[in-house]
Amino acid sequence: MKRVGHLFEQVASFDSLHRAAQRTIKGHRLLPTYANFAFDMETHVLALERELLDGTYHPRPYRTFCITDPKPRTISAADLRDRVVHHAVCEALEPIFERLAIFDSYACRKGKGTHKALARVRQYCQKYPYFMKLDIRHFFETVDHGVLKAQVRKVVKDQRLLWLVDIFIDHGAPGSQVGKGLPIGNLTSQHFANFQLSFLDHFIKDKLGVKAYVRYMDDELLFADSKQQLFAWLKEIESFVFTDLKLELKSERTVVAPIEQGVPFLGFRVWPSITRLSAKTRKRFISGVRRLEMEFDQNIINERTLVRSMASRVGHVMHANTRSFRRSVFYTD
Repeated sequence: MKRVGHLFEQVASFDSLHRAAQRTIKGHRLLPTYANFAFDMETHVLALERELLDGTYHPRPYRTFCITDPKPRTISAADLRDRVVHHAVCEALEPIFERLAIFDSYACRKGKGTHKALARVRQYCQKYPYFMKLDIRHFFETVDHGVLKAQVRKVVKDQRLLWLVDIFIDHGAPGSQVGKGLPIGNLTSQHFANFQLSFLDHFIKDKLGVKAYVRYMDDELLFADSKQQLFAWLKEIESFVFTDLKLELKSERTVVAPIEQGVPFLGFRVWPSITRLSAKTRKRFISGVRRLEMEFDQNIINERTLVRSMASRVGHVMHANTRSFRRSVFYTD
């Protein structure tokens, strides 16, 4: 594949950093940290430009916190000024990474997303009798830095941009293993992770010849006419993931089953003619609705925020057959 150069000047330019700053603070201008940054934005952007061009830039420590929805995770939030640089880097790298992406990769890509991935899965459920679901064990925590850097060098030759990319890859989350992992919560982590697994996509599509395959970040689905074919592919995929990516499949979570059992994917369960919410998604939806109602009753949020948040949640679950479920949540005596 052709490697691209002359990118660093684009990333480190005032115009690029200023656009990145605008994207970073969008929707957050009322928060004190963002408001202060926006008030003196040109000064901050000029300082970042100078540090990048003279090679003195280095990211600040992460602010870490834990979340439990939908499962326990440690989030490493980058400093605001570092997020500006993240946006500028991703703006330059996204078109390059996109050229390597297959059609049926649905995470962190414009025009894709959860709902289009579900629609594609429904199509495959109507064509094939069997599926296989794969998951990579502790994916973000175990991404190998050496492998990722080598992959980036296959598509980028600009040494100054590679210097900056290496800084972000090496700037791991607090307590992470040296040479391993991408901090959850960073824009760069999402793009690097999706880019790394594009090599797995091409192995599955080009080397194994799998016609029906869908990936959303580290959740993969393969469809076939027989279980024997799926198990044969599984052996090859396990070897590639371990040898080439230095990762490991979560074998206890691998599922090979007939379509008639329903395909579990992204909080939904999909059949050829119907889609249901998983039990966890139903529970999370109900708790989210009740929390919004409580925050509105206590004047924590206003009516506009309530309506927008409710519409977003309802819009998501409407991609499944949920009419009766939604009525049970909103029309209670």
